[in-house]
Amino acid sequence: MKIVEVLTPPSDHHLALAAQIGCEGIVLRCPEDLADLARDAARARTHGLEVAAVEGFLPMQRLKLRAPGWEEDRERMRALIAAMGRLRIRILCYNFMPTGDWSRTRTELRTRGGARVTGFDLAELPAAPVPPPGEAERLWDNLARFLADMLPCAEEHGVELSMHPDDPPLSPLFGHARIMTDVAAFDRLLALSASPANKICFCQGNFTAMGADIPATVRRFGPRINYVHFRDVEGRVPRFRETFHDQGPTDMFGAIRAYRAAGFTGPIRSDHVPMLDGETGEPGYTMLGRLFAVGYMRGLIQAAARLSGPTPARGT
Repeated sequence: MKIVEVLTPPSDHHLALAAQIGCEGIVLRCPEDLADLARDAARARTHGLEVAAVEGFLPMQRLKLRAPGWEEDRERMRALIAAMGRLRIRILCYNFMPTGDWSRTRTELRTRGGARVTGFDLAELPAAPVPPPGEAERLWDNLARFLADMLPCAEEHGVELSMHPDDPPLSPLFGHARIMTDVAAFDRLLALSASPANKICFCQGNFTAMGADIPATVRRFGPRINYVHFRDVEGRVPRFRETFHDQGPTDMFGAIRAYRAAGFTGPIRSDHVPMLDGETGEPGYTMLGRLFAVGYMRGLIQAAARLSGPTPARGT
């Protein structure tokens, strides 16, 4: 496993901190101008860090809904994949939420020592319209078309697509159906294509919020997992909250051991970290909580290695 981090922003200060705590790489958000991707990758390399993945702000919202302008999104996604191939960035993490990115109803919940975390409670949202009949199956059809368009391009450029669960994993939400909300949905995703570029971003917090057993689900998907978001939550949909990485209900050591047993050697990063004293910025994406999380992750990984011996090769 290679510990990586998303840095907001990917400044020289944050890059230096990531290098100092032993990260091997970073994750970049998709820029509007693809030239910025090359610039940020070059800056990361000056700190000894590679770019492991691109995720967030992807130009594909119209593609999900097959809405007017979807052809333009398709070409922009192909251009992004080609640029990633040239820069040797191997993972493109995407989602298929029809209403954008992850959602929370609270961002200032208090946890250990007064640190602030995000949370979700469906009861706090106003009533939304019922989704149009058949919308879920239309989303599955659109996903199948998306993969048919993108997987050959990804294979050509040495990039893997990594599906992130819906966050929260709940349907319907905001008047729309959502499809990546349970373990069975990921079985269906993998059945859509046997392409080696059709992979899973295993976001632990979302699988926990689904009610899944994390180590067992890691073993279930095994080599189809190419990227891990390491986090935890208390509760499950329709109501949950983020936790410190050492504070939640999940067997985090068991999860690390399951990744090792599956032969996973890819990038793993902390996610949705608590905001610590004195910090401001984007909830879940500030820096001090990442420093704590990386130390905790490194300890778990080292303990698992000492207990288990060398990481088994894929397929053994």
